[in-house]
Amino acid sequence: MRTFQHVETPLRVFSGADCLPRLERELARLGASQAVIFTGNTLSRGPLVEMVRAGMGNRCAGVYAGVRAHTPRTGVEEAAAELRRLEADAIVTVGGGSAVVTARAAAIYLAEGNDLDAMCTIRDAQGRMQSPHLDLPKIPQIIVPTTPNTAMVKAGSAVFDVEAGQRKALFDPKTRSQSIFLHPDLLMSAPAALVLSSSFDTLALAIEGLLSRGGDAMADASLMHSVRLLAQGLPRIGGDDDADLRLDMTLAAVLCGRGTDHAGAGAATVLGHAIGANHDVENGTAKAVLMAHVLRYNAGHAAEGVQKVAAALGLHGGGDPVDGICAALSDIFGALGVPQRLRDLDIVPEAFPAIAARGMDDWFRQGNPRPIREPGALEEILQAAW
Repeated sequence: MRTFQHVETPLRVFSGADCLPRLERELARLGASQAVIFTGNTLSRGPLVEMVRAGMGNRCAGVYAGVRAHTPRTGVEEAAAELRRLEADAIVTVGGGSAVVTARAAAIYLAEGNDLDAMCTIRDAQGRMQSPHLDLPKIPQIIVPTTPNTAMVKAGSAVFDVEAGQRKALFDPKTRSQSIFLHPDLLMSAPAALVLSSSFDTLALAIEGLLSRGGDAMADASLMHSVRLLAQGLPRIGGDDDADLRLDMTLAAVLCGRGTDHAGAGAATVLGHAIGANHDVENGTAKAVLMAHVLRYNAGHAAEGVQKVAAALGLHGGGDPVDGICAALSDIFGALGVPQRLRDLDIVPEAFPAIAARGMDDWFRQGNPRPIREPGALEEILQAAW
């Protein structure tokens, strides 16, 4: 009999056009009276943030509108300083993945200080990823998303250290969101291209979770339904697109994020992070290009996982399931105009060693079903995808 632990943290999800007035009740439940809204500059000037503020009643202490893409270190320091100035006791994040990650990282800085190198995950002498214990209490997080991002339910926060040219990961389970509010106006506010990129990211992560060496039946259930929702819904984004479809994509992201907490991920996620850190390419787009090549690289070490992915995609016929999965992904991505090769993203082979070196310090490398012990393995995948 297998030995495993499956511990789910509490999560409250509110959905519908009437959900935002419940924000005040949630803040009261959390004992928060000085909550700060985190968002980007564009959203902060529109009516959607005002809807959120109204839903918070008299428990809003202010709005921080300085969220920046890729969560740069200086931006997190600035955000933490604003939380401190406003004496914040909760954060209500309005936006996509960058806003969510910035809010989590700022909560860690607020409690623990600004020494990123002392707080971040490192690779030890044996190549294992180790995260220090960040024991101080963190203010609670509530999320009102605009994009279907898995960051909503994660405990890790990747901060981009511009001077070092590295993504540095902070891990603290106490920064997981307490509740998520899914409002149709917020979900429909994001451009279709951004929803597609976020959903590509989710699909790659869910597939990698099913292929990984971790996981259990409960994680598999979440991940397989995430794949089903995405495979059915992605072709409609930007065309037959409505709030119910956006809701399905967002629930797929929640299911994937929760499932991969137990199952982990792998090389597509690792390389997507490494490419996104130093190239003008969305993580989701990079992973869409890489996913079939990562699948073929791992197939011999993940036979059971391949069968799970095939089942989730509704592939029940004969033939090689790896070929079937790759063909299904090609159909989905090709119909949506996703580039087919890394060269189409203007990523040149000369960049591969640096990308692979960055990937070796990514937490998710440990979950790849075929062990990756040196950068050459990642370069092999990059070469195949070029």
